[in-house]
Amino acid sequence: MLASSLNTLQQRLLENFQHNLPLSPTPYAAMAEQLGVDEAQVIAALADLRDKKVISRIGPVFKPHRIGTSTLAAMSVAKQDLSATAAFINSLPEVNHNYAREHQYNLWFVLTATDDAHLRAVISMIENKTGISVMSLPMLHEFHIDLGFELNHS
Repeated sequence: MLASSLNTLQQRLLENFQHNLPLSPTPYAAMAEQLGVDEAQVIAALADLRDKKVISRIGPVFKPHRIGTSTLAAMSVAKQDLSATAAFINSLPEVNHNYAREHQYNLWFVLTATDDAHLRAVISMIENKTGISVMSLPMLHEFHIDLGFELNHS
């Protein structure tokens, strides 16, 4: 979706809160206060962005292995099963994000869990449910990639 198709509140939400999401028991109210609107407007604008698939989730991203554990995972999924398998993977609360690739391993996702035992249990559950092996690629070296983006208003 192009920035020009977003309303002003949606643009401001995306610009202002890709980084520095308020650490508050009521983050949407804090966002609303900063933007000079009410909380219901913020919630509605974010829901619309999610419904239009502009955003997939709202929440913090923690440095790896500071809280729990995580791994990059990959699966080799038959083309005809890719959409259904991706939908299943997306439904899991332990999945941070996933994406398809044109490769033998065509479904990649990040799993987070409270500890290694929980992570192994989720991987095992995915394998049992799908019948497809999960390749776990735990992080060996940390790199920081800023996934934020600037909106172009022109």
